[in-house]
Amino acid sequence: MLRKLIRHPSVLAAGAWLLGAYLAFVYRTTRWELHGYDAAAASVHANGAVILAFWHENLPLMPWVVLECRRRGLLRRGHVLVSHHRDGMFIGRAVARFHVELAYGSSSRGGAAGLIALARLLEARESVAITPDGPRGPRRQAAAGVAELAASSGKAVVPIAGRCRHAIGIRSWDRMEIPLPFGRAHVVAGPPILVPPGGGEAALPAIAAAMDAAADEADAAAGRARR
Repeated sequence: MLRKLIRHPSVLAAGAWLLGAYLAFVYRTTRWELHGYDAAAASVHANGAVILAFWHENLPLMPWVVLECRRRGLLRRGHVLVSHHRDGMFIGRAVARFHVELAYGSSSRGGAAGLIALARLLEARESVAITPDGPRGPRRQAAAGVAELAASSGKAVVPIAGRCRHAIGIRSWDRMEIPLPFGRAHVVAGPPILVPPGGGEAALPAIAAAMDAAADEADAAAGRARR
């Protein structure tokens, strides 16, 4: 009975609203430190758009990263790929107040519709964001979609990672953390990765390694042990 109540649409909607309100409060009270954005901006100017790639564990930081990328010219709008899975829908509702535009699908081979939508946005010179290990993992294992999207579009993949100095850990498959207010957060943009046409599968390990490196840099900057 309790499980059915928790999954009721009205309960989920209320929970998403509360999470969005909390995240907005956190962002306003957090001191943000940025690392490596100049190279990402240069890639946008050279290629018209980029693919921002971050691990699923960083979803709570995603709305702020999108807003900051818009402020710095990396994004005109905030197009983020989220799944039709219940968690993806919940996150989508939570970040609605941040004016983040959502494309529904996944980065796996079964998520063709979402990837096609992102490809059209990239063609229109709109940068996009994607979680290559979402929606259900395995954790920090990139699905092929991100590399295939980069290879077909000619746009660079920019690894993005963030870590808050103070946060509450969640017992989830991705080891997600919810940031606490009045703290400090570090967001890292790794060097852009260009994937040649037809080279998507071969580039996937390098993309995953670069995302891990960005995460390690964010961990070190925040003074936190690796998750």
